[in-house]
Amino acid sequence: MRKALILPTKYVQGEDELLNLGYFVTTFGKTALLIANPEDVERVRPQLRTTAEKFGISFVEGGFNGEVTREETKRLQSIAQEKRTDCIIGLGGGKAIDASKVVAEGEHLIIVPTIAAQDAPTSHSAVLYHADGSFDDYAYFKQSPSVVLVDTKVIATAPTRFLVAGMGDALSTYFEARATHNSYSRVNASLPMGSLDGQTPPASGTYAALAMAKLCWENLQEDGLNAKIACDANLPTEALNKIVETNILLSGLGFESGGLAAAHAIHNGMTVLSGTHHYLHGEKVAFATLAQLVLEDAETAEMNAVMDFMATIGLPLTLADLGVKSINFEEALAVAKIASIPEESIHSMPFPIVEEEVANALIVADRIGQAYKDAHHL
Repeated sequence: MRKALILPTKYVQGEDELLNLGYFVTTFGKTALLIANPEDVERVRPQLRTTAEKFGISFVEGGFNGEVTREETKRLQSIAQEKRTDCIIGLGGGKAIDASKVVAEGEHLIIVPTIAAQDAPTSHSAVLYHADGSFDDYAYFKQSPSVVLVDTKVIATAPTRFLVAGMGDALSTYFEARATHNSYSRVNASLPMGSLDGQTPPASGTYAALAMAKLCWENLQEDGLNAKIACDANLPTEALNKIVETNILLSGLGFESGGLAAAHAIHNGMTVLSGTHHYLHGEKVAFATLAQLVLEDAETAEMNAVMDFMATIGLPLTLADLGVKSINFEEALAVAKIASIPEESIHSMPFPIVEEEVANALIVADRIGQAYKDAHHL
């Protein structure tokens, strides 16, 4: 059986690590195109100035308009070509990071997340959107980022909601990787291959990736609450360090090389529920994980452990917690239809997918979450 694992060339995390950014730029040359929202740049301006002076490099600030469109990435590529920059830096949240991947086309790329809200930084993929924010396409590159640099002091001063959302995204990692492992399904680490080039067969996940995905879930249970408390205090403790690594590294490697399944597909289907639009990716993925567990008839003890964790750190347990006050079967079926399109990861579940059963799982997950809240007076 063919298996695949993909990794960034280097991952480095620590307090004041941003001060070493200039060193990594020097491994490529003297100049870097900095792709980031202006407010994110200002947030770390002192560190950028210090590292540029220390290592004798310069940043060309390309800005970022907030959406990963073909037009915006072409604009940024033109700046890189005109200024002849030696590398690309993606700094900030998920969309600035994805834009930098497209601009760099997988080479000479440094990723600097300033929040730990999702697991995109380590991956070799990006999502493209239209100018109105609607989905355009997925992009895959020949390698993962050259460097992923995480400054835990910067993460600790970001709003705690981002860290909690990152834990919601990380929550799905083990359960989706387990399902993918049990079904021997293709993982993203095998792309761009298979159907994309018509030559290389798809690959399933490695045991190493499954082990990292399991560690992801173990770390969340062990230190999730303590990390949240530390972030509330804006202090980088060892518990926070562990959860930042969990959200970014373990979840990133786990999803890409371990596999996605029903949770992320149901999340994508939930975009038809307008009430969810103001919630973060990881907040929605957490609830969708509960729906996956219902769909696969997971053990009650496991579902209770998941809900205990979600309640402890404040992740949404019901659709009402995500802005959807009520849902009928027709609305749930609309979610299920999108979640179940042939290209979706839900087909990595180790059984055939029936749209009506996905809709049922969504509704029942909502009721189980409400029953848990009622029982615990939440």
